[in-house]
Amino acid sequence: MERKRFYITTPIYYPSDKLHIGHTYCTVATDAMARYKRLCGYDVLFLTGTDEHGQKIEDKAKEAGVSPKEFVDRIVEGPQGVKDLWKLMNISNDRFIRTTDDYHVASIQKIFKKMYENGDIYKGKYVGKYCKPCESFWTESQLVDGKCPDCGREVQDAEEEAYFFRLSKYADRIQHLLEDTDFLEPRSRVNEMVNNFIKPGLEDLCVSRTSFTWGVPVDFDPGHVVYVWVDALFNYTTALGFLNDKYDDYEKFWPADVHFVGKEIVRFHSIIWPAMLMSMGMPLPKKVFGHGWLLLDGGKMSKSKGNVVDPYLLAQRFGVDALRFFLLRTFPFGSDGNFSNEALINTINVDLANDLGNLLSRTVSMVGKYFGGTLPTEQVEDAEKDKELVELASTLRTRYEEQMEKFAFQNALSEIFKVIDRANKYIDENAPWVLAKDMEANGARLARVMYNLLEVLRIAGILLTPFIPDSAAEVLKQIGACEACSTWESAGVWGSLPADVTVTRGENLFPRIDMEKELAALEEIAAQAKKTALPAVELEPQLTEKVDFDTFCKSDFRAVKVKACENVKKSNKLLKFTLDDGTGTDRQILSGIAAFYKPEELVGKTLMAIVNLPPRKMMGQESNGMLISAVHTEHGEERLNLLMLDDKIPAGAKMC
Repeated sequence: MERKRFYITTPIYYPSDKLHIGHTYCTVATDAMARYKRLCGYDVLFLTGTDEHGQKIEDKAKEAGVSPKEFVDRIVEGPQGVKDLWKLMNISNDRFIRTTDDYHVASIQKIFKKMYENGDIYKGKYVGKYCKPCESFWTESQLVDGKCPDCGREVQDAEEEAYFFRLSKYADRIQHLLEDTDFLEPRSRVNEMVNNFIKPGLEDLCVSRTSFTWGVPVDFDPGHVVYVWVDALFNYTTALGFLNDKYDDYEKFWPADVHFVGKEIVRFHSIIWPAMLMSMGMPLPKKVFGHGWLLLDGGKMSKSKGNVVDPYLLAQRFGVDALRFFLLRTFPFGSDGNFSNEALINTINVDLANDLGNLLSRTVSMVGKYFGGTLPTEQVEDAEKDKELVELASTLRTRYEEQMEKFAFQNALSEIFKVIDRANKYIDENAPWVLAKDMEANGARLARVMYNLLEVLRIAGILLTPFIPDSAAEVLKQIGACEACSTWESAGVWGSLPADVTVTRGENLFPRIDMEKELAALEEIAAQAKKTALPAVELEPQLTEKVDFDTFCKSDFRAVKVKACENVKKSNKLLKFTLDDGTGTDRQILSGIAAFYKPEELVGKTLMAIVNLPPRKMMGQESNGMLISAVHTEHGEERLNLLMLDDKIPAGAKMC
């Protein structure tokens, strides 16, 4: 009988620098899902890779004094590069695609030409705004506070000959796909896509560039290179052999069962990607799941902001399985989560050391101490004392499966640890050390208590395999679980472990960590890293064009005091300020600085604002003015710092 198939992908990551814990989060989640499906008996294909073209890579390579290919080779193939990281993290991907691979390049040229011949790609002239870090084009009306609505950074004026994809042609079909099917999850992402992008009107998409050369050449029009989203998105099909001879399982595995992507690229995967597939007459993926961000100090991690967390460091200090477990145990996959070293250490100590590790150690030790490592077949049940634990463990696989099928990894792990917690209480309730005092009278009962604990560990070990594969295998090894009783099927059957099982005591899987000492050590490592890696700061060049004094005086700069500040709903970039401007009436200003400040830390501050700008709508709310910030660039990414005034300056004071 042919096995069911399952095709799952990560996004392909942009190798402008080494990857951080946020990339690791998505890849570990994808790996857990792939391992789960393999455990269930599916024929799985798990794809990851790197998106290696674009202006940003070309510019970074130039700064480094190497070719773009040499630059990406270092980050992808070099020491502690992308491939090394996935090997370290025990990622079980079946394929790894690089968009610089020859077979992919040739396929993209064919795809681009076919959409052109279909009439869905046409030649025109692009005039608008361009965000280099995001490699995204925008109209003036789409900007937020004059900046990129995706990342909040400065945009550039752009004007060049380009090819366009008729995205507008597919607007109605895309809206139906999003609103009337479960194509995009979590559902909260649907309203964001429809309200922010489709209802305002989809515009045709620029899909070629002439201002840089590092990309897939448009073979029928020299000078143009295929723009990033055509090149990147079709990787999910070219890696299966679509329009190339490298692989031959496109028919077997397409359409994908699910694309896991960060929420910042949901728009490309839920609007642009299906539209292009419609143009090509290809089946659509079954689902796109936009996971949340890992936040550090309330803000999104970014390589160029310098606020990233190094997965190599964490894996080396705490262990690969401990890090994998923390990422999926702590954060709901569809929501943002705040990363901290304290939370990581606490999760290891509580769940892995105290609960799982302690249960394994105590159980195996007691079997060794009381029975020489092998349980006797003569065992006595106590229905009243055993019932709750046995029922909870017997039905665990069903509850776990329900959560895994919804990509609710945190909930699936919670179900496992409910049973582990109950097993630890079961030890205290049955007091094996008391039973052992009279083995003649209580030996058979003690053997059954030990057997029940081993069965809990067996079922938990099987179901933990997608999350902590090496540690789960060690659990099963120590309790003497044979291959036949370590399968998905056996996880749903209580009593699969032979009654006369022999255990083998091993090393402590998860030693407790001294929180205070470890945090101090991590702080010292961070301090040393800062000393050796001073930020590369760039300042905006001074303008040479002169402004006459009368023109300057038309701008009304005033001191304003922050009465309230909050995040704008459905926006990762905007903060909404309620300001005292000295007029006696509150002034509302929206500013795209959410990546740099927590709202609560700005309340009570005195800032500078231009108050005579015309009102402007942003995310459906009116902004009356602009807050003044200082701008500089670190590691190629813009940073903003609000200009803060002496608190003695009264609200409404004019700046001159």
